Amino acid sequence: MQFGVPFSVLRGCVRHCRSCSLPACGWRAQWRRSYSFLKDDVKSLRAVVNPDISKIRNIGIMAHIDAGKTTTTERMLYYSGYTRALGDVDDGDTVTDYMAQERERGITIQSAAVTFDWKEYRINLIDTPGHVDFTLEVERALRVLDGAVAVFDASAGVEAQTLTVWRQADKHKIPCVCFLNKMDKPGASLSYSLESIKTKLKANPVLLQIPIGSGKGFIGLVDLITKQRMVWQGKSWADDGRLFESRVLEPTDDPELLEEVDQARGGLIEQVADLDDEFAELLLGKYSDNFDAVPAGKFQEAVRRVTLARKGVPVLCGSSLKNKGVQPLLDAITAYLPAPNERNHDLVRWYKDDLCALAFKVVHDKQRGPLVFLRIYSGTMKPQSAIYNINRNGTERMSRLLLPFADQHVEIPSLSAGNIALTVGLKQTVTGDTIVSSKASAAAAARRAQKGAEEKRGSALSNRESSSLVLAGVEVPDPVFFCSIEPPTMSKQADLEHALNCLQREDPSLKVRTDPDSGQTILCGMGELHIEILHDRIKREYNIETHLGPLQVAYRETILQSVTTTETLDRTLGEKRHIVNAELTVSPWSESATGTSYYIAYEEEVEAQISAEVREAVDNGVQSGYLQGPLLGYPVQGVSTVIRSVHLEPGTSLAMVSACISRCMLKALQQASGQVLEPVMALEVTVGEEYLSSVLGDLAQRRGCVRDIQSRHDNKVLLATVPLAEMMGYSTVLRTLSSGTATFSLELASYEPMNPQAQTSLLNKMAGLS
Repeated sequence: MQFGVPFSVLRGCVRHCRSCSLPACGWRAQWRRSYSFLKDDVKSLRAVVNPDISKIRNIGIMAHIDAGKTTTTERMLYYSGYTRALGDVDDGDTVTDYMAQERERGITIQSAAVTFDWKEYRINLIDTPGHVDFTLEVERALRVLDGAVAVFDASAGVEAQTLTVWRQADKHKIPCVCFLNKMDKPGASLSYSLESIKTKLKANPVLLQIPIGSGKGFIGLVDLITKQRMVWQGKSWADDGRLFESRVLEPTDDPELLEEVDQARGGLIEQVADLDDEFAELLLGKYSDNFDAVPAGKFQEAVRRVTLARKGVPVLCGSSLKNKGVQPLLDAITAYLPAPNERNHDLVRWYKDDLCALAFKVVHDKQRGPLVFLRIYSGTMKPQSAIYNINRNGTERMSRLLLPFADQHVEIPSLSAGNIALTVGLKQTVTGDTIVSSKASAAAAARRAQKGAEEKRGSALSNRESSSLVLAGVEVPDPVFFCSIEPPTMSKQADLEHALNCLQREDPSLKVRTDPDSGQTILCGMGELHIEILHDRIKREYNIETHLGPLQVAYRETILQSVTTTETLDRTLGEKRHIVNAELTVSPWSESATGTSYYIAYEEEVEAQISAEVREAVDNGVQSGYLQGPLLGYPVQGVSTVIRSVHLEPGTSLAMVSACISRCMLKALQQASGQVLEPVMALEVTVGEEYLSSVLGDLAQRRGCVRDIQSRHDNKVLLATVPLAEMMGYSTVLRTLSSGTATFSLELASYEPMNPQAQTSLLNKMAGLS
């Protein structure tokens, strides 16, 4: 029996329909369930009322390149009634990939936020990029989200960038749901994907669904909790996946499927009982005679507790492109991922009901100016109100408040805690800033935090901690590529500077500096694609035809020997004489692997003699010495500095102390046998076996080191480390070697010493001798 229920836009009508449900609800499961709307009935964000905080889900879609993030997002918007037609990445008409560069290349470059409702829940969703060059977009999205959906290609399992985004989610302690996409592909394997989640991600997959059919024969799935059999087999307009058959499994169904479901459900019950004590007690008490009789509601509650405690990750399956399995994924998002009030944010509690928000992204709009994305942690935000930026120590006025829907935004009168907002009028705010209602509100929160700390451990907070309760910002990775950029004429120089300032505010991973020797403007980015996209954006959005110099690699420098040096600075400025004597030792420091690039220490006698102001001046001098290495002028890392003595005459300025220490540092580094460190990338190449030898031969010429060769169905997965300098234009070469069939991904692994031959060659090249 077929039945399609057209839901109305207004929730009141939905509630009315529910209250007037048919008495024959007991056999409703045999009908075909439809999450459809009238053909021309597209929802508006204006119809979304402010829900209770427990009904809000802030989630991100994260995955490797081409796993199906944007396609999955597109289906979610369609089935929830916010788009009229299904968009396609290949056709360039998806909602969240709205930039010209994204539509041309078929990739996600900027994270895009969309707000929609599903049943009684509001979902604030952010679609993130999968390319390593745009990893900052994933980082800042995960910083403000409460849950994540990790999308996997079921034929490939865990891939290189999946590992990266999973580590980012782990860092922020974000509960996840896994979605095994592309179950319709010939090589799709449920068991392989689950095993790769266990071994590579070190996660505990909790399988909630099993597929019906495999490869091209994939037609649906069985929910192991409710024993619902869901099948998508429409041949007419229902091909869009809105209409599907959903019914409870019956004894007359396929015996093999029934046996598989029984085994999988038994394993699931046992797994959840091991992870959740409350569920285990329920089974051993009330349902000890028949574990299978446990109610679906209790089962779901247990899976939710396991997910929120991050003891396990629910695993679902489907095929977004073929419109199968997305509605159950939306149900799982609302059932298992946390509401904003279920996440613990330590600092926020001190603000109570006052406004506290974090700016996590800035986008420039030609008409509206800078648009700032904010995650509201407490309080309520309204337009035409003044806000205080703690990081900038300034007050700004917010003119308008918008609800994000990719590049289409809807103006709203207010927004409460737990939501993601878009604001107009904040000119100074940048990524990572903490926004509160007023300076007085920040001070009151600091007083409450001080009082709480005294009560808890009997000691006051330090002045720095109590003066500003600032939310943790976004960690920005160091750039690995740089190149010069020049305007077509000097008259366009000011326009180019304005464009670069706007782009830097949007993208903190872009660094712009001026070369002190040549006076050129230098762009520093995360990779070839990153700089290529920035160049294209300057041309399209700002109408400036710029010229890019050749791409160069951001090297680092270190030292091989310990050296002690002294320096005396004697200067007379005006009528005042400044004299500083300093002695210090620089040594190689192996602790740089922990993430800190240098180390500064003082001998006990020196530390006791000098004041805090002089010490700060000495630190500044040492740090300025680390900025330029002795060989090529690249930043220095892996060096420890011990200050042995600092003597200064009365009246000597602190600037002279810094200058003396800086000169002493430079002298020491020049005598300590410099070593160039080059960025080494972790490379993963997926290639057919027939092309493997060609790819290996090419890597050997690029100073590559093969770590492992794995099998993935009919392909080989090559894991290697390669110096970044050797990877220029690799995508073109790989396409040629493999007839366009191979794919690869790169990620910064570490900085390693160059071999003497390569270092000599580099020094000669930089000196213009080769």
